[in-house]
Amino acid sequence: MQAKTPIHAPIDQFPVSDGKLVIGGMPITTLAARVGQTPFYAYDRQALRARVAHLRAALPPAIKLHYAMKANPMPALVGLMAGLVDGIDVASAGELKVALDAGADPAEISFAGPGKRDPELWQAVASGVLVNVESMRELPVLAAAQQALGLPARVAVRVNPDFELKGSGMKMGGGPKQFGLDTELVPEALAWIGREGLAFEGFHLFAGSQNLRAESICEAQQKSYELALRLAASASSPVKFLNLGGGFGIPYFPGEQRLDLAPIGANLAAIVERAAKELPQAGIVIELGRYFVGEAGLYVARVVDRKVSRGQVYLVTDGGLHHALAASGNFGQVVRKNYPVTVANRVGAAEREVASVVGPLCTPLDLLADRMDLPVAQVGDLVAVFQSGAYGPSASPQGFLGHPAVVEVLV
Repeated sequence: MQAKTPIHAPIDQFPVSDGKLVIGGMPITTLAARVGQTPFYAYDRQALRARVAHLRAALPPAIKLHYAMKANPMPALVGLMAGLVDGIDVASAGELKVALDAGADPAEISFAGPGKRDPELWQAVASGVLVNVESMRELPVLAAAQQALGLPARVAVRVNPDFELKGSGMKMGGGPKQFGLDTELVPEALAWIGREGLAFEGFHLFAGSQNLRAESICEAQQKSYELALRLAASASSPVKFLNLGGGFGIPYFPGEQRLDLAPIGANLAAIVERAAKELPQAGIVIELGRYFVGEAGLYVARVVDRKVSRGQVYLVTDGGLHHALAASGNFGQVVRKNYPVTVANRVGAAEREVASVVGPLCTPLDLLADRMDLPVAQVGDLVAVFQSGAYGPSASPQGFLGHPAVVEVLV
């Protein structure tokens, strides 16, 4: 008996009206006319609000939610998220400016990254944000900034743990890594921080990202908490901040299912209960990027040509890997797999075919859908790539081959 071909998880965050996807209350054709050009990215405000509310309902109230804006740094979106979550995590001075301009509270901004330049560290101190220290080199720079500016250098130690997040798409901890300080070096860093009088606040542990296995996330959270508790004994002051990372994934590919939050919520409730006794001053943070924004976004391109080559249908669009590198399979995939894709103005059409969606670039890597079952499309139709709210324009080579930059809208 032949095995069934796996299918994508249901895409139910966008309604359909008269065969057209609806985002931000508008049919996709109306939105395309409002934007005035294709390709474009569209992010749904209501979907973003609903995702934050869903997460808050599933996790203990004591857990703080931080948005890792590297997933999507669009200023309007960051402004919306700053009002929905408890804090923003930035990874550069450029992102810090966006977060501050968006009205995020500096007291709830943390700054991570393995290669912070000296001016960036001074900017962080001057802005009053928390620096996740990832190298012993950063410490004297922060001390100098603290002395010169007369402001506290708020620091948390980012720890490279001796374990990984099993099943994660990207491993951010365990073994040799450019991120954070190896566990065995942390006591030395804590001693330096205490001796020089930096404002120690806690620890940041991030074992990996894009994980759909709740049991793996729970295990990493438990190990991260135990490690932080052990390291806290070497700190000169109580832990106020404990970032247990994130790692929550979304389903991109056939056969994947949405993450079950129930066991994660129960696991975090147990950690919160322990922390109330063992680290009573610590606020526990979960840092998420794509989980907040990934499913709230669409990438939309227009079909500019329809070709048949030796029996295979190609829908050639005005968008491609220069705007949507991740969807093309060139952003970390080892074996290319299709994101969920549809013809956005013909959803549910009875007439279907197997077609590939490609872009205008002169490279075979410019592939948005490889031989997918799609509604039959004609020139002028709109192709939508789902799960496109994270790692889109800012993670794509928009200057490649000189095509126009993509537009982003928050609706």
